[in-house]
Amino acid sequence: MFGLTVFESVLERLKAEAREAAEENGDHDISEDEGLGEIRGLTSGFAGLGTGATFMSGSQAAAAYLDIYEEPAPIPPEPQSPPTIEPPPAPPPHLLRTEPDQVAEDLALNGKESVDDLLARRRIFARDNHPDRAPEDLRINATLRMKIANMLIDETIRRINVEKSFGLR
Repeated sequence: MFGLTVFESVLERLKAEAREAAEENGDHDISEDEGLGEIRGLTSGFAGLGTGATFMSGSQAAAAYLDIYEEPAPIPPEPQSPPTIEPPPAPPPHLLRTEPDQVAEDLALNGKESVDDLLARRRIFARDNHPDRAPEDLRINATLRMKIANMLIDETIRRINVEKSFGLR
């Protein structure tokens, strides 16, 4: 088998194994030249030059490679770490401030604001404190804060309008 390509040496080996198998089955009248050049076995998974009864099936061809095939080392399974349960996020501290004085402090009302300034502060306060944006367990606090803020801003706007009507502003 020296001087042959790997493919040719495999074919020679397959032919030799087929001859041995045929001899074991009692077929002694196999000629080496029988069927040369004839391609057989296209539907069986392995096509080679047919030499009569020395045709190899796909499984026989695969068996010829088993001695040079090295089984890859099994890949160890990745260790499964237990799922980490993250603690719930801390509630926003401003949503815990529900007293009217605390809400007024958060609004930074000083009594000298214009109506436009108060309306802008209401929008900013609503963006940060609206119940739809609050965590579910703090929606009651957010609703309460919005009610207090709206009440304080509405009362301040009412006072500004009264002062304007009396000419004090």
